[in-house]
Amino acid sequence: MIEPIRRHVTVGADQARAFRLFTEQIGSWWPVETFSMAIDREDGTKVESVVFEEREEGRVYEVASDGTEETWATVVAWEPPHRLVLAWKPNLRDEPPTEIEVTFTTEGSQTRVDLEHRGWDALGERAIEASEGYASGWSFVLGERYAAAAGGTG
Repeated sequence: MIEPIRRHVTVGADQARAFRLFTEQIGSWWPVETFSMAIDREDGTKVESVVFEEREEGRVYEVASDGTEETWATVVAWEPPHRLVLAWKPNLRDEPPTEIEVTFTTEGSQTRVDLEHRGWDALGERAIEASEGYASGWSFVLGERYAAAAGGTG
């Protein structure tokens, strides 16, 4: 069994703002230039926007410059501004999704954001490679991009 990836960051935003930034404003901080399905297509397509449908069974998807929509995730649990769970598959591979849980906890005037990415064993032979890639990826995406957008403190 491959252990979940766990990352956290404390940001200089209240809980509601930290949650909204992670969800409805994901397109403002997500590094689509390096982490998107358009990159996988290798045809020069660019990401125009990222949409987060804020409800259970909603989608997280990118809209490409050619008008296509590619789904990254399905919302499994929606508990604003405390928690969300996503069935996560932001790639074009024929494989099942993994799962991401993100919690938002008030700490004084700041918010601690905890991310757990799990379910690697569902990927079979690619599980170790995928988890290792995401281990560094989440450090960058959550620890640098999201934290900077939210007034991160480390």
